[in-house]
Amino acid sequence: MLNNVSKLFAVSAKNISGSRSIVSKSFDLGFLNKTPKTQITTLPNGIRVATEQSFGETASVGVWVDSGSVYENDKNNGVAHFLEHMIFKGTPTRPSPHAIESEVENMGGSLNAFTSREHSAYYMKVLKDNVPNAVDILSDIFQNSKFDSKLIEDERQTIISENNYVQSKEDEVIFDQLHAAAFQGSPLGRTILGPVENIKSISRDQILEFVSKNYTGDRLVVSAAGAVDHDALVKQVAEKFANIKAAPASQESPRAQITNDFVGSEIRVRDDSLPLVHFAVAVKGLSWDHPDYFVLELIQNMIGNWNRSISAGKNLSSNLGEIVATEGLAESFSTFFTCYKDTGLFGHYGVCQPETVDDLIAEMLKEWQRIASSVKNSEVERAKDKLIATTLMQYDGTSKICEGIGRQLLTLGRRLTPSETYLRISEITPADVKRVATSLLRDVSPAVTAIGPTGNFPEYNFVRGWTYWNRL
Repeated sequence: MLNNVSKLFAVSAKNISGSRSIVSKSFDLGFLNKTPKTQITTLPNGIRVATEQSFGETASVGVWVDSGSVYENDKNNGVAHFLEHMIFKGTPTRPSPHAIESEVENMGGSLNAFTSREHSAYYMKVLKDNVPNAVDILSDIFQNSKFDSKLIEDERQTIISENNYVQSKEDEVIFDQLHAAAFQGSPLGRTILGPVENIKSISRDQILEFVSKNYTGDRLVVSAAGAVDHDALVKQVAEKFANIKAAPASQESPRAQITNDFVGSEIRVRDDSLPLVHFAVAVKGLSWDHPDYFVLELIQNMIGNWNRSISAGKNLSSNLGEIVATEGLAESFSTFFTCYKDTGLFGHYGVCQPETVDDLIAEMLKEWQRIASSVKNSEVERAKDKLIATTLMQYDGTSKICEGIGRQLLTLGRRLTPSETYLRISEITPADVKRVATSLLRDVSPAVTAIGPTGNFPEYNFVRGWTYWNRL
């Protein structure tokens, strides 16, 4: 079992450097306790300002909002994504998209945004002397966007075109259908872009109402990494974001009103005009803050991915990858672990010939049972070293660090230190892996989605049965 968090925080550099990991042979783990400290200040309106200062000439700064499509309803589904498009269309002081873009480009910076099911983010990378300018731009679009009715009408076709593109991508459709099946009747089951009929009808009033309800101080994190001074940034944010209101004291947390129960079910769309079957098989995963988060991430790493175009060899570290390559079962497969605040999805996405889909799914679920029963210590150690390396890379680069701070403060309420991350992974044992795999992957009802020539796709009860028939 993993040590509790309080023990993890007490680790010393000596403890870390003494770890018996292959990773420790390739670089000095003592650096883990020398990484920049995360400084966090909460303003009176609830906004959290968090920074990690390092030497250099650039900085990344962004605003991360605890708001996405899960906070929508059937009538306004898609409004969070629509808002992302409209927030760059102009303010009284920057009256057009061109004015905003020109100002960012003239300072040699970049401005990006995204909307997910749970979060929205707006972030910039600039030279260190332009951090105040970046804060000014972000605060302006957050508080003063005009949401011009004519521009809203103009933007509809752009978003409809984006939706059409998404609908043409089998992997996008599969994962939207997977959410619809696994979380049917729940907010997570809705798409991020929303149905076309909503995109055609979302109004300025709906956008303003969504902003008023969801863009409150308690749900905003302003994070920065790189050449940035914490106290100076706190002062700037306090001044520039002063009009962001705190949530009313009597208001119940919007998340407390949301339930996302997992439902084992199936959505299958037969289209014999497609040459390959695209499918996903998933079970209920874990939330961001679950104690076994890193154990399940390790299992994902152990099972791995495979693609015929770039991984044609058969001498693979992935047991499933070697079987798939040897037997010619797929064009590609990937293992995914998607986290949310109170739930998650774990499973596989596969692309294969219609005649091999039955065997491919059977081998995937057989691998689950192998890991739950007889995982080897050597493969656990190998996966730990790989996971440690890839995870610690998220602490390298101002953009990655800025994103990590914002996401973790929204999902965990705190910032994970590199030393805690390292120890939580390095202390995972084969017994932990078997325990979590048995709990989540054995004798369960999965969510299944498929598109393409699905005539040979196994019936749901067979897929369900393979989660226990293959016990080893």
